[in-house]
Amino acid sequence: MGRYIARRLLATVLVLLLVTLISFSIMHMVPGDPAVVMAGVGASADQVQRIREQFGLGAPFLVRLGHWYAGLLRGDLGQSILLGRSVAQAIGERLPATLSLASLAFVLTAGLGIALGTVAAIRPNTWVDHAVMSLAVVGVSVPGFWLGLILIILFSVVVDWLPAGGYVPLAQGAGAWFRALVLPAASLALLQVGLLARITRSTVAETLQEDYVRTARAKGLSTWVVVGRHAFGNATIPVMTVLGISTSLLLSGSVVVETVFSIPGLGRLMATAILARDYPVIQGGLLVTALLFVVINLAVDVLYAWLDPRIRYE
Repeated sequence: MGRYIARRLLATVLVLLLVTLISFSIMHMVPGDPAVVMAGVGASADQVQRIREQFGLGAPFLVRLGHWYAGLLRGDLGQSILLGRSVAQAIGERLPATLSLASLAFVLTAGLGIALGTVAAIRPNTWVDHAVMSLAVVGVSVPGFWLGLILIILFSVVVDWLPAGGYVPLAQGAGAWFRALVLPAASLALLQVGLLARITRSTVAETLQEDYVRTARAKGLSTWVVVGRHAFGNATIPVMTVLGISTSLLLSGSVVVETVFSIPGLGRLMATAILARDYPVIQGGLLVTALLFVVINLAVDVLYAWLDPRIRYE
């Protein structure tokens, strides 16, 4: 296992280098000049040129790429053109909000998806099963931004139970933190609950047909004991795979949700940077996001071996 993790960590470095190269190349092929955006409307050509020289925007592509990689080796992600401070500082200020949102959405996704899928597997071809599967279809079909707006109208405008937007750090109180994030987390989670419920139902229902499960039932064990002790443990590998994919999708989906709910997270920072052609922030944000994706995938692979001792990585 240790050798496998070492190989994966080495591959992570190569993946991140490739991500930075692709993102750097794409950002500098996109039309638009950030110097013009910074200079503002009515700026003279000399003012635009001074800004371009100040941030090195006029240097050849390979020179800028070399400076970018040299900064990465020093742990420097560069200076934000729009914000006027380091990219690392800007990301560090926004990342906790995104991680909080994704974490709460993950808890909702895992809890609801696994519970609904298990109940549907225990009661196949009943109204419960049909209701869960219908909810799953609706969940994967509804756009996240539309669902977010509907939740705002229902819970913030009509009944006025929850705030329509904003973010409260966890340090200021768990209750206030939860009230601020429950709506955006729900709008993110409901898109993944349907997929997880369908996979859970399929795997648990298939496992319930195995001989050892029939033997456990013949011993007089209750349905929930059979499912919890015998069936679900052998159905966790496909569920973990979907959870890993869902976690990555929750992080990527936060870009839209953070904009809808005015959450000052990494997704909203990236959206603002793209509009302003703030290349250093875009590249730094993509690098951090890619790193999170790789870590999630590695964690899922390690969990495979922990959940099923038969799995070995050589």
